[in-house]
Amino acid sequence: MSHPEKIITVALTGASGMPYGIRLLEILLQLRHRIYLLYSQAAQIVAQQEMGLTLSSRPKEAEAFLTGYFKAEPGLLKVFGREEWFAPVASGSNPADAMVICPCTMGTLSAVATGQSQKLIERAADVMLKEQRKLVIVPREMPFSIIHLENMLKLAQCGAVILPPNPGFYYHPQTIQDIVDFVVARILDHLGVVHHLMPRWGDPE
Repeated sequence: MSHPEKIITVALTGASGMPYGIRLLEILLQLRHRIYLLYSQAAQIVAQQEMGLTLSSRPKEAEAFLTGYFKAEPGLLKVFGREEWFAPVASGSNPADAMVICPCTMGTLSAVATGQSQKLIERAADVMLKEQRKLVIVPREMPFSIIHLENMLKLAQCGAVILPPNPGFYYHPQTIQDIVDFVVARILDHLGVVHHLMPRWGDPE
């Protein structure tokens, strides 16, 4: 079992695709990485609709619930409110090692691309970019408009990883969980997190 070497900010926004974000959170906690969790009001609605998961608007309540839900080691998960400006993620003097926005709405994508840090999620992403830390964005929309594509290009040019949740089928997935794990595995790869979620291409094991 790995030691909690990394501090990773996970942000959930109100796009469809919540199973990706929740599974990512579960695996990172299993691997004992420290997690700063942020989520929007719309993400609370999507989590309830897609997974029957109630995310409290009170950070401490959410922290306790999710720690139990994932059977995580106490203290690994820290939840912050949407305007909790004294959170570590709000300052470049104390940035996380990496950040993932999964799923990412086009509104959040636009706010990050244009530097509009009106909520903590956007500010945390802005910190990642300016401090040249790893930022992985998992945009969930189809089709993409020219505006969406231009915003993604701008963020990619700034160093962000744009990782649409497009699963591969060459490994013959049998369940929805297999498809979710394919995407989560690619996110973990870009975070530099060792995992064994799925077989690797060309690996007989």
